[in-house]
Amino acid sequence: MTSTEPNSLPLWVQHRDQVLEQSTNIEWRYGKFPDYTRSNENLAKESTRNHPQGSLEAIVQNLVRTFDVEANFKTNPQQWISVVNDQFRMSTNGGPSYTVSDVVESGTYKLLIGNTQHYKAAEENFETSTNLFHTAFPEGFLWEVLEVFSAPPTVAFKWRHWGHFKGAYKDYAPTGETIEVIGMSIAHVSDDLKILSLEHYYDNTKFLEKLTASAKPETGDRDRVASAIPKQKPANFWSFLQKLWHGQEKPKSDPKKPSACPFSALIR
Repeated sequence: MTSTEPNSLPLWVQHRDQVLEQSTNIEWRYGKFPDYTRSNENLAKESTRNHPQGSLEAIVQNLVRTFDVEANFKTNPQQWISVVNDQFRMSTNGGPSYTVSDVVESGTYKLLIGNTQHYKAAEENFETSTNLFHTAFPEGFLWEVLEVFSAPPTVAFKWRHWGHFKGAYKDYAPTGETIEVIGMSIAHVSDDLKILSLEHYYDNTKFLEKLTASAKPETGDRDRVASAIPKQKPANFWSFLQKLWHGQEKPKSDPKKPSACPFSALIR
């Protein structure tokens, strides 16, 4: 597939600013139109690729970014334009397949990460999960296509997801470092370039390990910490130990909130 004139392409594979400009009467999450001004500015400064308009790479990148807008902000699946709604399925690392309704309910972070040591999808909902990563990456969690290996209808591509860890992740202090995730996806698309299915493949633990690099002492470390406290000050000892113990307790999930089990979000 060679370079194509951008204006001759379907709306959903044009730049997301054009998609948003032509989005009318949409049921937006949070009741407002999403603002990607800061994201666009950071992408211009930090992207490692500058794909020519109309190139296959730019088309794939635009399609996934449109999907990300819809996954994060459009609550009515019937208003999505980037997918074939009744056929769409998404999976990560060969796991379960999810529908558009699943994405709307749970969000991309839950479905892309799942249950790991440092992130429990079953304990999160759309809002709590989104807030975790928006807090950890206050300047945005950006996404770009690095390479495209095959043309439609089966598009295999390599991508980069990155952000600056400048806010707390749960109880873990920010380190300020740039955390980068590299992955690959396979998109099956229709003749008019709408997504039929998305398969994502990446290591979903490495970036979480970096987010928890400032972890508190484990249970086995408590005795060593306690033994270092002078015994002649029992009041301070118990105060310190209780504070340390309670600091290790994990918040319990709210059983009243739904927790059914993408990118950027996948992706921003």
